[in-house]
Amino acid sequence: MTGAPLPEFHSTLKDDLRFPLAWGTSPIRDFEEWRRAARAKVEELLVVGRQDGVPYAPEFTHAVQDDSRTRELVTLSLTRYERVGGVLLTPHGPGPFPAVVLLHDHGATFDIGKEKLVRPWYDDTRLASARAWADRHFSGRFIGDELARRGYVVLCLDAPGWGDRGPLTYEQQQALASNFFNLGSSLAGLMAREDARAAGFLAGLDRVDAHRVAAVGFSMGAFRAWQTAALTDSVAATAAVCWMTGLKEMMVPGNNTLRGQSSYYMLHPGLPRFLDFPDVASIAAPRPMLFFSGALDPLFPADGVRVAHDKLTAVWRSRHAEERLRLKTWPDLGHVFDDRMQDEVFAWLDTVL
Repeated sequence: MTGAPLPEFHSTLKDDLRFPLAWGTSPIRDFEEWRRAARAKVEELLVVGRQDGVPYAPEFTHAVQDDSRTRELVTLSLTRYERVGGVLLTPHGPGPFPAVVLLHDHGATFDIGKEKLVRPWYDDTRLASARAWADRHFSGRFIGDELARRGYVVLCLDAPGWGDRGPLTYEQQQALASNFFNLGSSLAGLMAREDARAAGFLAGLDRVDAHRVAAVGFSMGAFRAWQTAALTDSVAATAAVCWMTGLKEMMVPGNNTLRGQSSYYMLHPGLPRFLDFPDVASIAAPRPMLFFSGALDPLFPADGVRVAHDKLTAVWRSRHAEERLRLKTWPDLGHVFDDRMQDEVFAWLDTVL
């Protein structure tokens, strides 16, 4: 249901969501024990089985060098189901370098995935779409190229349905997600598994300092970034732009989370019976995390952002690590990751990594 009224009993169902495994609500009082229990519950409810033992077996092609970096395509196995393609940018120099697993957004645009964030030197047919996306959301910048110029190794892969793994039509998402559910699995679970594995692959490269790997994303990419940090210790810091809210506050008529389609990439069946979105992100505490939002963002109601920020603050404060949590709402911005936001994120990454 979208603009139509929700069923009368929906408020009762929402009231029943008390997130009993959240830190501070859970009977577990030791934080490390809580982290293990909360992560285990998320792992259990991803539905897709563990595939951690599958060799990555990376293949590198189309290497090109310019004045500041080497660009190459990489294909690897994140699960046993499919080989996944992406781009890898490496600064010139001796290394090992800090690194960013860069996670693309949804945006109902599927012809480009990794190309939303890294200029596609290998495919002129996608360049116009990629430039239009960068102009619309990123002040004309390719964020991956900017990070590489600043000295970061950058890995950006296509999520299921985008770029070389698509393109889907918008309506096909629902059919894809339904097939996953019918097979006892979930689309969101597959993406979560893949992103965690991607972070592990990046951290394991000789050119990368394994202690200085960040997850960065915008919109659905932000959701993927903090989720990845929750699922793996390969991520040392996280920057999430325009995706953090309380679940209950987001579940209002007209919100995307009730539309089906794109919401299935972020829907883990059963997880809200235990943890809210900020509770999942808090599994990464007290590692450095940054959350930016736009006050004019129509996808995330202000009260939901406040609820989430309050929860996150309470967790990091309990770890005496408030200085590692950066929360900011930009009063004049909507659902974008513009150059001002980028400059603050880049400076923050330089500081924490």
